[in-house]
Amino acid sequence: MYHFFVQESAFSGNEIRITGEDVNHIKNVLRLKCGEQIIISRKEEPASDVDYYCSITDITENEVTACVDWTEEGRELPNKIYLFQGLPKSDKMELIIQKAVELGVHEIIPVAAKRSVVKLDNKKEESKRKRWQAISESAAKQSKRSIIPEIKPVMSMKEVLQYAASMDVKLMPYENAKGIAQTRRMVSEIQRGQSVAVIIGPEGGVDPEEAEHLKAGGFYPVTLGKRILRTETAGLMMLSVLMYHLGE
Repeated sequence: MYHFFVQESAFSGNEIRITGEDVNHIKNVLRLKCGEQIIISRKEEPASDVDYYCSITDITENEVTACVDWTEEGRELPNKIYLFQGLPKSDKMELIIQKAVELGVHEIIPVAAKRSVVKLDNKKEESKRKRWQAISESAAKQSKRSIIPEIKPVMSMKEVLQYAASMDVKLMPYENAKGIAQTRRMVSEIQRGQSVAVIIGPEGGVDPEEAEHLKAGGFYPVTLGKRILRTETAGLMMLSVLMYHLGE
């Protein structure tokens, strides 16, 4: 069953109206007809963890109307996970976003770390964020998420510490951390509903001085094992561990 996201204004009683690019996709790509079922979720934050199972009732040139048949609790994790990702080289960020969304991340925050080779000016950042958000939406549809995770503006380490200050659990996979048993304990103690921040360094890892600031700000160093993981692997492994522990 195909999945679409709409703004709050699209809801009118038991009817939901789809407009924009999705209309062409429904009509000319998927070739859906009246009577066929689709899933619709709210697009904007705060988005509710509810999916609307609908039947298409009308298709016009600029609009698709659907009637709600029933609702179900969505597929979101009981915890909001925030991935603070050091800006990587090349198009690795696109892969990270796609897979992190599939694994249940709530928000992705690109981080301009000391060891980040990539430097984005305002114009480049705006263009990149637009593409990254489109990738997030596509991955959310594919994986039947009930929300579209937001890709936040690029933050400095100082801004990261301010943004994460009120989060309940803060984890920093770090190559100098020791003891996988401690990592297991930290993960196992995360309670339902707690917000979880995970920060991943770029290529070359987190700079030692940055690591000290992060630890002072409440980020706890954890290990992901004896092997050194690439930046595009470390965050996804941490998300996989959290999804396994927190999923129902």
